[in-house]
Amino acid sequence: MQIQEYTAAQILAAVTAAANVSDDWAQSSAQTRAALLRGLSDVLVANREELVRLADEESSLGPARLNGELDRTTFQLGGFAIHIEAGHAFALTDNEAIAGAPPIGRPHLTRVRVPLGPVAMFSASNFPLAFSVLGGDTASALAAGCPVVVKAHPGHPKLSRRVFELACSVITQQGLPAGLLGMVEGAGIDVGVELVRNPDIAAVAFTGSFKGGTALWAEANSRSRPVPFYGELGSINPVVALPAALTAQAEELAQALASSIEFGSGQICTSPGLVVLFDGADADRFENTLREALQGKKTHAMLTPGMKRNFDAGVARLTGTPGVQTVLAAESNNDVNAPPRPVLARTCAQNFIAEHALREEIFGPACLLVRVASVDEIVDVLKAVGGSLTVTLWGAESDSADVRRITRRAAQIAGRILFGGVPTGVAVTGSQQHGGPWPASTEPFTTSVGYAAMDRFLRPVALQSAPAWLAERAGRPC
Repeated sequence: MQIQEYTAAQILAAVTAAANVSDDWAQSSAQTRAALLRGLSDVLVANREELVRLADEESSLGPARLNGELDRTTFQLGGFAIHIEAGHAFALTDNEAIAGAPPIGRPHLTRVRVPLGPVAMFSASNFPLAFSVLGGDTASALAAGCPVVVKAHPGHPKLSRRVFELACSVITQQGLPAGLLGMVEGAGIDVGVELVRNPDIAAVAFTGSFKGGTALWAEANSRSRPVPFYGELGSINPVVALPAALTAQAEELAQALASSIEFGSGQICTSPGLVVLFDGADADRFENTLREALQGKKTHAMLTPGMKRNFDAGVARLTGTPGVQTVLAAESNNDVNAPPRPVLARTCAQNFIAEHALREEIFGPACLLVRVASVDEIVDVLKAVGGSLTVTLWGAESDSADVRRITRRAAQIAGRILFGGVPTGVAVTGSQQHGGPWPASTEPFTTSVGYAAMDRFLRPVALQSAPAWLAERAGRPC
């Protein structure tokens, strides 16, 4: 299906419609918002077979993966409904007045939060349901009381249009205004730029490439009134394998990591692209098992031909960097529709730190092993990474000065630290943090997964000596 290129007039109409209903939706009750979110969840479930078929036609991700993703999408919508019914959307802090002058005395102060306004949401390529039209960003913004204008991803236009149609039917059935959810399309950069530049857009949520995200982030900050840009831009997700783990479980850990690297053909923001391990016989066992396991993996076609070209270019950059040895090479294949073959390479800590190209994300099934000789080198490698969505630490169960030092460095560069398992798989819960220091994300203090994602679209306001009619609203905007 041909990608539609929305005109400036069409984009303006979608944003204007959102702006016109923004105040009313900000005033909506938790019950109204929860009913919408549950209705959107129900319509996805009712149309599961059609949606999974469309998603598979456009993404090649397979019915099993896509059914699981649809379940995740409906879980998120229902979870945010529960979250706002529990009062989180209208949470407040209240300080009664104390007679006298400051600092002992004070007026009556109530700290509430108000919705920002229309949110521009950029769909991701690699999760055509869970990070798309009705994905987590849309769910969290609607829960916060903000209308949403979706920028559909050109990688799955038929699916995006069908999900949008179903969402609009729910909005109509519930008697809500159509402007609550809009959608625009375009394969080039012009549509996204036009959307971000619109003065009625109050915030932007983006999941995608570093290049595209930083360009739109610059646009959001160059406006006459800059707006928050919540961008998840990619990550290499280091895995640190300490000696205790490799001695006991080198083969088992390698098998688990191979499955994580291969999952979704490596097109996952938390895919492990870097493994740090002490040089020696255990590292050799781990590497040999990982190579053999990856050789046996059967990947599927990548989401778009452009992604396959970018993967091939990233592999060429990795394996062509001085000081890098290829452990498992991809077969030479210029077919952009052919499934990618897993790639495994090796280098030393000094080379990794010196070569910036080795710290760039390769979106696909590629992984670099970095052999180290000391804890100092582990810390230096993590420092060179700069920012990551995750760091995984294997073998950190026993307390020691070295383990604490590595854990401390991991916390400085990542939004989530795993002490077991693999980084792929991100739970939707109140304690989740999906974001990290630059270049993983533009706003490391926020998360794009989990119920705290709603907080991105709520701005604190202090009400001083509020009249009774306003205080009676208990945090709900007027």
